Amino acid sequence: MAITSTGLNAALSAEPTTSKVVEDKRVLGKDDFMTLLLVELEHQDPTEPMDSEKILTQTSQLAGLESSENTNKALADLALSLGTANQFSTIAAIGKTADLGSNAIVNDEGSVSSFEVYFPSDIAQGTVEVVNNEGALIKSIDVGTNPSGVYQFDWDGSDNGGNPAESGLYYVNASYTNAAGKNLETRLGAYPIESVKFDAGQTLVKVGSAYVPLENIKEVY
Repeated sequence: MAITSTGLNAALSAEPTTSKVVEDKRVLGKDDFMTLLLVELEHQDPTEPMDSEKILTQTSQLAGLESSENTNKALADLALSLGTANQFSTIAAIGKTADLGSNAIVNDEGSVSSFEVYFPSDIAQGTVEVVNNEGALIKSIDVGTNPSGVYQFDWDGSDNGGNPAESGLYYVNASYTNAAGKNLETRLGAYPIESVKFDAGQTLVKVGSAYVPLENIKEVY
């Protein structure tokens, strides 16, 4: 809906309204106890003044209540401070490798499964291998010659013979040779941490092309 100049001026010139905050009096605080004590002293019978031991008891209770409130506030402030510190300490993990703890994918027969694999070194030649629960090779995918980085692969769900693989859980590993001729290995589930995002009190880290909650990461190295 468009805002006309008249409506905009009216909105800018309108006096702000404030809502009255209703204080919850179901729980008495230290100020309430102090008020009650003073009223009790003010209206005591001069011929039968309040017992000094009773006054000391109430004063002690008041001091204990104030100490408890101060302790609770200090603990709340400490928890907030520690939470913020833990969030920002995650920034130091940028550039390191995050391991999600699994290299498994779920494939439905006849469907395409997409996944990402991180290669820490330049690839002279290499192969991504999809294996079943028993470790038997199901599909080999040529990696080609590429620089280091995260690459997406699309498995069409068939085995090396062109037959559709059964629905189930499969595992993705990769072996490759770098420019120096050294044989290296990597797998799905381990990616460099590219950035950190804080959203609605949750810490998210970018691994591959997706942001995942920090608690989903099993190891950082």
